[in-house]
Amino acid sequence: MQSILNKLGISNESPGAFCGDWIGSGAIIEKFSPIDGKLLARVRTATDAEYETTITRAQEAFEKWRVIPGPVRGQTVRQLGNALRELKSELGQLVTLESGKIIAEGEGEVQEMIDICDFAVGQSRMLYGLTIQSERPNHRLMEQWHPLGLVAVISAFNFPVAVWSWNAALAAICGDATIWKPSEKTPLTAIAVIKIAERVCRETDADPAIFCLLIGDGPSIGKKLATDRRIPLVSATGSTRMGFDVAKEVHGRLGRTVMELGGNNALIVAPTADLDMATSSIFFGAVGTAGQRCTSTRRIIVHESVADEVRARLLAAYKSVNIGNPLDRKTLMGPLIDQTSVENVQRSIEKVKSEGGEILYGGEKLDGAQFPGGCYMKPCLATAQPDFEIVQEETFGPLAYLMIYRDFDEAMAIHNGVTQGLSSSIFTNDMREAEKFLSAAGSDCGIANVNTGTSGAEIGGAFGGEKNTGGGRESGSDSWKSYMRRQTNTINFSTELPLAQGIEFGTPDAGSATA
Repeated sequence: MQSILNKLGISNESPGAFCGDWIGSGAIIEKFSPIDGKLLARVRTATDAEYETTITRAQEAFEKWRVIPGPVRGQTVRQLGNALRELKSELGQLVTLESGKIIAEGEGEVQEMIDICDFAVGQSRMLYGLTIQSERPNHRLMEQWHPLGLVAVISAFNFPVAVWSWNAALAAICGDATIWKPSEKTPLTAIAVIKIAERVCRETDADPAIFCLLIGDGPSIGKKLATDRRIPLVSATGSTRMGFDVAKEVHGRLGRTVMELGGNNALIVAPTADLDMATSSIFFGAVGTAGQRCTSTRRIIVHESVADEVRARLLAAYKSVNIGNPLDRKTLMGPLIDQTSVENVQRSIEKVKSEGGEILYGGEKLDGAQFPGGCYMKPCLATAQPDFEIVQEETFGPLAYLMIYRDFDEAMAIHNGVTQGLSSSIFTNDMREAEKFLSAAGSDCGIANVNTGTSGAEIGGAFGGEKNTGGGRESGSDSWKSYMRRQTNTINFSTELPLAQGIEFGTPDAGSATA
């Protein structure tokens, strides 16, 4: 453990603010690993004065960065991706040590960072505007995209580094500077990543303050970012409750948001489904990352004709889960992020039981000699009805609900009958069902999949959801537009001054003017 921390520049006590210099000197956060409860390191949070220093330096860096050509900005991002490649193993292990993800997922998260850097490098040469036909003769109408300014990135513990990169890589090639507020539950990975970005910036003659860091809690840092008029865009990932709070502040000053909030994701298993594929996808979606992905499978909607077989297959899969140290590559499920998260899942299990659901498997907390000091529990599979109060909520942990449907319309009503709208999936070999699921009358989620699970999005597609998930989009496709400001231009190359819509507005003769 210590060798990993040393290689990534993490000391026993590190400053938690970066603005081109490391300046954090506020209250101390002690970071304990959810694997065994051992202290990893201490971090000093940012003070009010250090917040101001950081925002000022970020603005100065932006003003220089915005006039650098996009492809040149892309070269800094290219080198960031290469630096992440060199440290993929070490950074992946730190993600596991700090968040509890199994090592394959920790390394996979770093690979996401590498992939989005590659994507952004290409995008740096494709920040396209449009040329539009003008209705006026000898006029050109066009639009172009300019750097926006400062981008605040508020990220959650479950993807402690990838979500930052989705935003920061695109913001960087768009000419923006980012200020990152990571979760207080995962401060070390943030420090490690910013140290890598700092080194790359110095090597490429970019101002390191284009990648700033502010570690602290919601009231001291998060609210400041949300209310700060110097920050035109806030990208926030987390709970729906947090999203409402942030949106109220940002939109109250007419700022922009990119919101990626709660997901209460459902997977439909139709009569024609390939059950091997369906149950494998459910298993990963519900148990992977200990159920702590925003795209985790939480509601399993199964046709009555295959319900018994799906139930039997899932029970066999759940009983086979190897729970333990996530650094061991044989482990399929590691700990939850902390004991508070374990207790939250326990309360949800009691709630589903009180509403009439049946616990089919698991849910017990795990401790004792095999799990000393860790935050472990067995994944839980329960029956439920769509109208249960607890089913309407997102329990952020390894708890999934099994529900039965009779016809496709009922399945869609159950599927869409929650306030969240992030990821969705159907397993079917019926072309009509698949197409209807993807149609305007089908899934109301931002992500809708056929014959693949709810969890595991690729960076090439825009990531985000509808309804209480927030409506934002990050990562691929044309998400880069969120980080720029659109400008419409009219160029008159004639000697006349016609007005749009054919309006005639005569100018009086100078000699006829009256006082």
